[in-house]
Amino acid sequence: MNKIFPFLILAITLTACSDLLEEQPKSLASENFYNTSAEAKAAVNAIYGPMRSDNGLSTNYPAQLEGLADYGNSRGTQTPVSLYQGLDNTNINRVGVIWDNFYQSIRNANLVISNVPKGTSMTDAEKTSFVAEAKYLRALIYFAMVRNWSGVPLRTEENMTVADVPRASVDDVYAQILKDALEAEKGLPDNPADIGRPTKWAAKTLLSEVYMYKQDWASSKAKAKEVIDGNKYSLVEVSVSEDFQKIYGPEVVNTTEEIFYFKYSRQQGFGLVSYAHRKIGPYNYYGPGGVYAQYTDSTSNSFVKKWDNKDLRKAHILYNVDIGLGTSSCLFRKYRDQAATAGAGNDFPWYRFADLLLFHAEADARAANAPTAEALESLNKVHRRAYGLPSKTPSAVDFKLADFPTLTSFIDKVVQERGYETMYEAKRWNDLKRLGIAKQRILEVKNIVVADKHMLWPIPNSELLYNKAIKATDQNPGY
Repeated sequence: MNKIFPFLILAITLTACSDLLEEQPKSLASENFYNTSAEAKAAVNAIYGPMRSDNGLSTNYPAQLEGLADYGNSRGTQTPVSLYQGLDNTNINRVGVIWDNFYQSIRNANLVISNVPKGTSMTDAEKTSFVAEAKYLRALIYFAMVRNWSGVPLRTEENMTVADVPRASVDDVYAQILKDALEAEKGLPDNPADIGRPTKWAAKTLLSEVYMYKQDWASSKAKAKEVIDGNKYSLVEVSVSEDFQKIYGPEVVNTTEEIFYFKYSRQQGFGLVSYAHRKIGPYNYYGPGGVYAQYTDSTSNSFVKKWDNKDLRKAHILYNVDIGLGTSSCLFRKYRDQAATAGAGNDFPWYRFADLLLFHAEADARAANAPTAEALESLNKVHRRAYGLPSKTPSAVDFKLADFPTLTSFIDKVVQERGYETMYEAKRWNDLKRLGIAKQRILEVKNIVVADKHMLWPIPNSELLYNKAIKATDQNPGY
């Protein structure tokens, strides 16, 4: 219960009434609703519900992405994900629900952005903070959408009453993301108003990653460096593999490396639903059992096979269990909660300080067109911690600049380190796509040729049927 926060409870309460809100959107815009700080906060809380639900950013979303990563495979009804030929109807429906939930959260953000400034019983500082939080969340969602669907309809406070919105270009979506994130950076507080809410540092981290996708290396480096120099965050130190539970464990409330997480609790309706585990024999890492929708193999998967067994992350994340495919098959246990009943208490890490350090390592090197001492140090901090060594102290496992004669060789190492560090955090596939190596990696590791259609998710029928500004020809290729 120590992880149940009032704003999340209220968020779920509000989203449970989604049918009412959809039928009567103007009721939320009434002059009486947004007058006080408490009322505005309730409206902001409603943004979180759809995006952090089972079908939002932190459960169904990673389940769809983890079978695409080079280190993982999907099974059961998710098997088509890992065949890379395009989604079947079941998985098309799943990504369609993600789309619908994202737009529900965007709609709730638009209501806040439009109406909170009209409040009569709030300070200007309170209004600025609430609007900035809504813009941060809207930017986060559009960033997830543009990477997985390409251009999408841009629904903002300016057109939220318009039903028929055309598909925007990728450049226009990124322009909106940057606009929102930059305004969020200015308006968000230095410290979170509540644990789990974004700060200006979370906005800077988002901006650093967005600039990477825009290949604006100087800006990405600058934002990452601002977070590093802000001294707000540090890596959680470990000495044995189980110490990583101090980062991912179900009882953890907050850590020194948490920049922005989605918060969960074991309470019914508030838990993280895991697709990673199997309840069999001695293995009970998730109380309700799990469906082990993803797996890997320690001998046939080259990415996993090359992973040094002395790296403590490997023992923490993977465990060997025969799921009918042989004794070298492995399941993922990063989010383990044996005491879970309907959902786990583990929080879902959207941005950790480890992410930020690896953003900096890549951006700093690319901006200089060569590996730099600062980029190397950011990489080494993450690498040292992986071996149970103090992250800020030079060590025997450190990489040296001489190890990387070219920029490409350094970036390859950063990408490898990020793959191990963020395994099962729904980040790997989009990284591979950004780098232009997704098809190459899947061919190398899995010996599968990725169909072009599988590089994006299809626009769902819910949009095609009811948005008259989008035609069948606007659908992503192959669907």
